Amino acid sequence: MTAGPIKRAASVTRIPEALPLLPLRDLVVFPHMVIPLFVGRERSVEALNAAMKGPRLIFLAAQRDPTTDDPVQDDIFRIGTVSEILQLLKLPDGTIKVLVEGVERRAIRDYLPNDAYFEVLTAPYPDIVEGTVEFAALLRSCVGLFEQYVKLNKRVPPETVMAITNQEDPARVADAIAAQMVLKVKDKQEILETRDLKRRIELIMEKLTAEIEILKIEKKIRSEVRSQMEQTQREYYLNEQMKAIQKELGKKDEDFTEMEELKQKIAAAGMPDEVRVKAERELRRLERMSPMSAEASVCRTYLDWLVELPWKTSTRDRLDIRKAARILDEDHYGLEKAKERILEYLSVRKLSRTHRGPILCFVGPPGVGKTSLGRSIARAIGRKFVRMSLGGVRDEAEIRGHRRTYVGALPGRIIQGMRRAGSINPLFLLDEVDKMAMDFRGDPSAALLEVLDPEQNATFADHYLDVDYNLSQVIFITTANVLYPIPRPLLDRMEVINLSGYTDDEKVEIGKRFLVPKQLEEHGLKKFRITFPDETLYRIIREYTREAGVRNLERSIARTCRKVAREIVEQGEGTGRGKRKKKAGSPGRPEKKRPAPRRIAPEDLKTYLGVPKYRPGTAEKKPEVGVVMGLAWTETGGELLAVEALKMPGTGKLTLTGKLGEVMQESAQAAYGYTRSRAKEFGCPRDFFKKTDVHVHVPEGAIPKDGPSAGITIATALLSLVSNRVVRCDLAMTGEITLRGKVLPIGGLKEKLMAAARAGIDHVIFPKENERDLEDIPESIKKKIQFHPVESMDEVLDLALARKAPSGRARKKKR
Repeated sequence: MTAGPIKRAASVTRIPEALPLLPLRDLVVFPHMVIPLFVGRERSVEALNAAMKGPRLIFLAAQRDPTTDDPVQDDIFRIGTVSEILQLLKLPDGTIKVLVEGVERRAIRDYLPNDAYFEVLTAPYPDIVEGTVEFAALLRSCVGLFEQYVKLNKRVPPETVMAITNQEDPARVADAIAAQMVLKVKDKQEILETRDLKRRIELIMEKLTAEIEILKIEKKIRSEVRSQMEQTQREYYLNEQMKAIQKELGKKDEDFTEMEELKQKIAAAGMPDEVRVKAERELRRLERMSPMSAEASVCRTYLDWLVELPWKTSTRDRLDIRKAARILDEDHYGLEKAKERILEYLSVRKLSRTHRGPILCFVGPPGVGKTSLGRSIARAIGRKFVRMSLGGVRDEAEIRGHRRTYVGALPGRIIQGMRRAGSINPLFLLDEVDKMAMDFRGDPSAALLEVLDPEQNATFADHYLDVDYNLSQVIFITTANVLYPIPRPLLDRMEVINLSGYTDDEKVEIGKRFLVPKQLEEHGLKKFRITFPDETLYRIIREYTREAGVRNLERSIARTCRKVAREIVEQGEGTGRGKRKKKAGSPGRPEKKRPAPRRIAPEDLKTYLGVPKYRPGTAEKKPEVGVVMGLAWTETGGELLAVEALKMPGTGKLTLTGKLGEVMQESAQAAYGYTRSRAKEFGCPRDFFKKTDVHVHVPEGAIPKDGPSAGITIATALLSLVSNRVVRCDLAMTGEITLRGKVLPIGGLKEKLMAAARAGIDHVIFPKENERDLEDIPESIKKKIQFHPVESMDEVLDLALARKAPSGRARKKKR
């Protein structure tokens, strides 16, 4: 989002003949009129861009039919206003807000050929002015009528009359009055096209006279409504007197008091008119019911829900960008994209109070901080926080509520959350949106379509309330581990922000800043000066956890703290039983001794956490024929994946093992086909594939593997096997292969590069089309690895294969 400062020229000395044209749907701009416009059509945006490159002038003309989305020349009036662009603001949804000031009337002389936007040649359209006494009297009468109009129409500020009265130019007076009037587009266009200033003022007076009559009728109607309100107030005073009489007599009707309390709550709730009318109707029904009837209980519960919901109560957003950024950084390390999006929203909110809340979807593996980030965002912007878990929700009524005809009916969880929040603009976190399901009771994801649509949620309908509720001011944040279970219409309503796994360096920082202090505090170890060095945290991350987030890292730190706490208690350091030093004539006092600092060294982890659970993936120590290191993506992050190829006498059969999925098997078949097509170039005998079986294996066979990104890895292993050329052991690769040897893009590049860095890989080959993903790669990874983007298998083989496999004698001599 970019916004330029307001640039107002002292006067536009020369207007070029050729100008970009911006058609207006239902608006007419007069000279010297300053007005904001919202522009979203593609041709209109191009016209604005062209105007900004020049003298910031644009020709504004109204459309004949405001419903036409793609107007042509005949759909646009030929008389319009040349306007100067004062300020331009690009909003996140692609719409442009532009502030313009009318400069001069002009007429379209001709349209210039331009496919991107309308470009026109304009001609002057001067006013015809008669400086007679009759004209002066007419102008004065017009100003007098406008003063009456302003007194009746409260939407026009009184300062406007003073500004018009002090204006000496009759043309500017007429244009200013026309701009302030509420008229149809055709009526304003008629005024704009009238060159004769006298006739223009007469037209304005006709419209003013008609509008004044309408406003007088409206005032009469308001007066009648006021008299009805006075009758209501009279009834209120009589009811108050009745209460006072009952109090003097010592009588108190509990039912009457309860009804009065409900009346007061309904009046104070700030409900919209249609909701208030419904609540008052239900209250009248309740007054006529017996207090012991079941229907009275249902009606009373319904009224309680209506009066307890926040209809107008809201919290004030904290629009201090620096403070909000500091709070986000205090609570979370990394996650820059999500933080940046929230700060962008606050920036827009500071400039536009009517901006709707965003609907974000945080997608990432478990433990990366999606839920806690939502709570942190609420704290940063000063809003109430409501969390609603959608895991396992199968009933549509969980979202929309049950109708009151059912026994024990209640509103849906959205309305319940709004009541808990107590404000109309909380931050609502819909957790685990990908875990919803559907059955015979309905589809809850379909009910969420209205909740998460900014165009519809201003009138959200809960079955229990049976009235519209405004959710447009709520910031909705959803979380998910993966996107594919989320229905496409629901996904289309959300702005997806991917939160990928943390690097080892980031996990260490999170451990030092957040996890270790938190666990030391919870286990009462803060005073014992226990430290976890970086090398200890690295060991825990690599050998005791395998995850993209930090949840298991925190558990491992907590387990270590429990073991240390037990040691301290058993040694008597934390029980307050110190040695006593006795002085002559004085009772013994315990000696206060500060505990010695404890350092949890890497070698101590075996004592506290047991035998390491995982073997960190490492690169091969020496180059071999048919062994290539690939890279794989998992829900817990990236992994190093070895691909082994072996040949043996046989009948030309290809065997694939390692629990490969269907897509990966097809990718291996494509790699095998490509290898056979290139075998002759690599010195392979003609009958090799008739007399030789090839076996491709991907280790850790118990773990399912799938996806096309191992295509170039398998092809490299096969060509290494066929040509008897070794593959570099400091290199890993990922990419999909075609039968023609093209390398296609893949997903999860960041996680794969993080796995390569953990394993000590120095070079990584990946598709050239994935170069754009390098922007998201941390600098620490870029320093460790040399990247090789490729487009074809020829480039892969040049980088991966050595010129010739070393013979046995050469290997022995080298040793």
